[in-house]
Amino acid sequence: MKRINILDQDTFNKIAAGEVVERPFSVVKELVENSIDADSKNITIEIEEGGLKFIRITDDGHGIYPEDIEKAFIPHATSKIFNIEDIFTLRTMGFRGEALASISSVSKTLLKSRVEDFSYGKEICLEGGRIVSNKETGMNVGTTIEVEDLFYNVPARLKFMKSVSREGALISDIVQRLALANPHIGFKLYNNNKMVVNTYGDGNMLNVIRAIYGKNVVDNVNYFEYHGDISSVYGYIGNESISRGSRNNQSIFVNKRYIKSKSITTAVENAFKSFLTVNKFPFFVLFLDIYAEYVDVNVHPTKTEVKFKDDRSIFSTIFKTVHQSLKESLKDTFNIEADSIDKIEEVSYGERDNSNNNNHEVVKENGNIFTKYEGYKYEAPVVEKIQLPIDLDKREIVMDEIIPTLSNKIEENKNFNEINRMDEIKEIQESTVTVVREAKFPRLKIIGQFNASYILAQCLEDLFIVDQHAAHEKIIFEKYKFNISNATVKSQLLLSPVVLELTPEDFTCYEENKDLFARVGFNIEVFGDNTINIKEVPFILGKPEINSLFMDIIDNIKNLGSGETVEVKYNSIATLACKAAVKANDKLSLEEMEWLLEDLRYIEEPFTCPHGRPTIIKITLNELEKRFKRIQ
Repeated sequence: MKRINILDQDTFNKIAAGEVVERPFSVVKELVENSIDADSKNITIEIEEGGLKFIRITDDGHGIYPEDIEKAFIPHATSKIFNIEDIFTLRTMGFRGEALASISSVSKTLLKSRVEDFSYGKEICLEGGRIVSNKETGMNVGTTIEVEDLFYNVPARLKFMKSVSREGALISDIVQRLALANPHIGFKLYNNNKMVVNTYGDGNMLNVIRAIYGKNVVDNVNYFEYHGDISSVYGYIGNESISRGSRNNQSIFVNKRYIKSKSITTAVENAFKSFLTVNKFPFFVLFLDIYAEYVDVNVHPTKTEVKFKDDRSIFSTIFKTVHQSLKESLKDTFNIEADSIDKIEEVSYGERDNSNNNNHEVVKENGNIFTKYEGYKYEAPVVEKIQLPIDLDKREIVMDEIIPTLSNKIEENKNFNEINRMDEIKEIQESTVTVVREAKFPRLKIIGQFNASYILAQCLEDLFIVDQHAAHEKIIFEKYKFNISNATVKSQLLLSPVVLELTPEDFTCYEENKDLFARVGFNIEVFGDNTINIKEVPFILGKPEINSLFMDIIDNIKNLGSGETVEVKYNSIATLACKAAVKANDKLSLEEMEWLLEDLRYIEEPFTCPHGRPTIIKITLNELEKRFKRIQ
């Protein structure tokens, strides 16, 4: 057995830095929280190259006494607590005394600070945790700290950093959260000398929300508030028009500390879904003020997780508070009495696992080919030969002629027989090519349409029910995905270009994926700081709500993460193209239903929609006769 060894201080600090200093945004968070604890009224953050090259935090807080400036870099040196009991009455952001020691051990750090009692300040410089100089300096009251060449002495850590733009976006995000929690403080963030965050510190929360998220968000939020014996809940929740496909616009603060809590998030979302059943995540900024003895913040080094003494009570309080706010909002909007809104009971949270089952298979018996679907075998040919026009210059099949989209047929209101189709492509030189397409299920005889949403069809003795929206979704999905992979996406020019002002994080996501947007059919140009101008969109989308669609794509890409392949991102975008599909409650003609089923027969995976729901349900005669008690 190896002997026990005591680590030297330098090694210990670098190991500790791995918990506290995960990346540049961790440095900014820790240092800005120190400035907040110092009762600063103005805090300025400057970064270069995503914070890896340079970070400077300047505040006008109380400052550090000259004799304490070296102590500040000793591990576990803090002015926030004196003993373990103080943790249970904590009202400051920091308390561990690890941040400065950890940061200085993996960077070149310069700190200058002055208190009001002294006419001069002190300046200390450290490299890799070792003091290089300590001298007097002239400066205003407050503290300035500079961090250069982060992780210069632990290069292995640099391999785990994201791109410079992504690191900058993470810093922008945490500064925005801290600004929301402290509307009485003016925050300024400069990224490579460009201002990206600017709040005014006037104490008005709505002004902070406007500065960060824009006027549209402020115009679509509702205030909620509740005060109890041990806790108070208040904040803002947005309506359905500003909901997003990710939780990036959700902020939770416990005693002004930014945290992440699945329980609190679920309480808000359940209250939101009680009234507004949109398949997106609501915008909200929630503050929970609670007596310190009822919450434990000493859970994780980053202090983003907390534990409550009574989780169930907190969940119930938040749910009821947000629920009541939305209830009152709806009453005001539609001018209805509160008693007419049914009471919504609390619900537990959880996710349903939708399995993507495909029971279709092709079998060969006694030299004959059969297709089996959910155990049903039919003696229909699984291969058909068709003649299609091709572009002789490109030597490729015109895919629009293989899988025509129902949305175009309905919009143009034409009879799409073979003659019409050939007339539409007369500008293309015609030739003949044999294309083999495999039918995935037999040709169905249409009986009619039920509830303007489901197509009823028959094959031999079996009844088929087709969800017209889900089926058309899958047709569009596969066509769009094919066009993307073959770089044949057609775009349509917008009559009025759409100008979108994005958050720094969303703009960074676009910049990192601008080639992806171009390939899937968008023509976008940068139109200023964090602003884009959308000039063209994919033709297959029909007439989409551009703002909503673009933000949904951004949210999907961010949810996928940076490690996903381009193909996965293509699938994600193609799924959103399904919004152009024919909807439930759309009445279809017999010809439109026939076209839909024929298109569906020949796509690769016709039995489930892009979201995993079934497109076709089969009911056998045997099942029907059992239901009618004709057989046992």
